[in-house]
Amino acid sequence: MFPDRLSQVQSKVQAAIDAALDALPPGPLRDAMRYAAQGGKRLRAFLVLESAALHGIGDDQAMPAAAAVELLHAYSLVHDDLPCMDDDDLRRGQPTVHVKWDEATAVLAGDALQTLAFDLCCTPALGPADRRIALVAALARASGAAGMVHGQMLDIAAETAEAPLDLAQITALQAGKTGALISFAAQAGAVLAGADPRPLAAYAAALGLAFQIADDILDVEGSEELAGKRLGKDAQAGKATFVSLLGLEGAKERAAALVAEAEAALAPYGARSENLRDAARFVIARQM
Repeated sequence: MFPDRLSQVQSKVQAAIDAALDALPPGPLRDAMRYAAQGGKRLRAFLVLESAALHGIGDDQAMPAAAAVELLHAYSLVHDDLPCMDDDDLRRGQPTVHVKWDEATAVLAGDALQTLAFDLCCTPALGPADRRIALVAALARASGAAGMVHGQMLDIAAETAEAPLDLAQITALQAGKTGALISFAAQAGAVLAGADPRPLAAYAAALGLAFQIADDILDVEGSEELAGKRLGKDAQAGKATFVSLLGLEGAKERAAALVAEAEAALAPYGARSENLRDAARFVIARQM
C-alpha cells in the first residue's frame, strides 16, 4: 500500500543520503548539509523509484538518482529560506540553516548539496554511461535557468511587480519552481531505461501543478505545527496564489481535476502504476 511504500522509500533514501554525506570531510559544512537533508515527504524520491520500477529497475539500482533529487530539493530550500530570498526562519519544524549557522554556511551548504546531487547521478550502478549522461542533463534542465531557478526568479520578480500575477503567469511560475523537479523525478525511471517518457511527463505536469495548488490551500487552512513552516506569508505580502485567483473551493476543484488528469496519463502502465496513482491522490489529501 502507498503509505507503507512511502515510509519504506523515506528510510531507504535517508540511508543513501547519510552514506553519501559520510564520505565527505567532517566539519560544519557537512553538518549543515546533513541537517538540511533530514526529513521531508521524499515524494520526489518516491517518484524516481516508482518510475524506475515501472521499467523493471529495482530500488538499489535507482537509489542514487532518488537521493540526488532529494539533495537538489534540499539545496533549493536552503537557498529559498535565505534573507535575500523568502527570509524564512523555520523549515520542517526546525530553525532554517542560516538561522542555526549563518548565511555564508547556508549558501555553501546549498551549493554543496547541489553538486553532490550531480555526483550521485554519475554513479556507475545507475546503468550505461549514455543513460547517466541523459539523467544528468535532465536534472540540469529541470533545476536550472529553464526550470526551477527560472521559477524562483519569476517568484522574486513578482514581489515587486506593479500588479499581482494572473492565472497563466502563476501557472508558468510554478511549473518551474515546483513542477520542474517533480517532472524530472517522475521521468527518471524512463530515462534510465531508455524508454518513452511521454506518459510520465504528462502525469508529472498534472501532478506538479496539483502539488502547488495543494500547498496554496494548506497556506490558508493548514496547521503550522504539521507543516513545519510559517503559513500565510504570501497572503500577507499580497502575492497572487491559486487560492487568491480561483478561490478556496475553486482551487480544490482544480487540484482534484489535475489529479484525475495525472491518473489518466498512467493508463499505458495499467495496474503496475497504482502507487503512482496513490501518490497523485496523496498530494491533495496531505496535511503538510
